[in-house]
Amino acid sequence: MNNLRQQFIEFSVNAGVLRFGEFTTKAGRLSPYFFNAGLFNDGDRLGQLANFYAQTLLDSGVGFDMLFGPAYKGITLASATAVALASKGHNLPFAYNRKEAKDHGEGGTIVGAKLEGRVVIIDDVISAGTSVRESVEMIRAQGATPCAVLIALDRMEKSGAEGALSQLSAVQEVEQSFGMPVLPIANLNDLFAYLSGPGASAELAKFKGPVEAYRERYGAA
Repeated sequence: MNNLRQQFIEFSVNAGVLRFGEFTTKAGRLSPYFFNAGLFNDGDRLGQLANFYAQTLLDSGVGFDMLFGPAYKGITLASATAVALASKGHNLPFAYNRKEAKDHGEGGTIVGAKLEGRVVIIDDVISAGTSVRESVEMIRAQGATPCAVLIALDRMEKSGAEGALSQLSAVQEVEQSFGMPVLPIANLNDLFAYLSGPGASAELAKFKGPVEAYRERYGAA
């Protein structure tokens, strides 16, 4: 686990965004941990989160020209990441979409910079991949190229989808379906490594077993 990933897991735990206990996921699974990006809800937390996004993107080596944030969480994430990138010497345009088209003023569903070149989609997590699919369609409709998806955490578990992709995670399905990388700041393996390391308190370390059991049961190939 590299230092950036370790710092992000620690930051998420300290911010109360990454919690441990018993939680029911959207798929109906009983999970020993829960990640709620909506709790990055003040200026300091959002600023730090944006720096993690920006550095992960820069470290990935992916070439990109602009950012896109799908409504609603992605709007704030893309905006904040654009600010963080600018502070690192990479001043780039960003855009986002409305859920409903506006019929006055500038109109349409896309707000911000014109979608062009290589576009990075920024969101918190990928569950069913619906948001990514909609974003890809919007970006391609404008003649631009979606080149990567940047997310906070990859749960690395089977999506539960029917058919040939059923053993893949939602992230793997997106990568296969659209032929572009998904770049998580951290993933389930990083979380497990954190619980196994010296940074975790005794109270948190007791969740190592449940997280390992969950990964064995639901982990993607």
